Amino acid sequence: MADKVGGDTIFGKIIRREIPADIVHEDDLCLAFKDINPQAPVHFLVIPKKPISAISKAENSDKELLGHLMLTAAKVAKDLKLDDGYRIVVNDGSNGGQEVFHIHLHVLGGRQLVWPPG
Repeated sequence: MADKVGGDTIFGKIIRREIPADIVHEDDLCLAFKDINPQAPVHFLVIPKKPISAISKAENSDKELLGHLMLTAAKVAKDLKLDDGYRIVVNDGSNGGQEVFHIHLHVLGGRQLVWPPG
């Protein structure tokens, strides 16, 4: 049995349009959409269409895809006028705060962010 497009997480369902999302970018490799529980005035996620459960599970063959995710995050941040800066966060594993096991970049901006983040 072949894997479902995007995998079986909530993100796979968003990729397949089985559940709605406020999509701000899509191309052949990834999707970006607004977070449903924003932690900043602007908070969107960038996800690959290829299901990779965590950054620690990525392989050398994924390096172009991972770079594409970062460049897409920067493009969408520019499109959304985050000219004063933003933060990109990638959680890995339960202790790293990962809740959905499909790689995703959180992009947060629109206000001064603090360090450490939490």
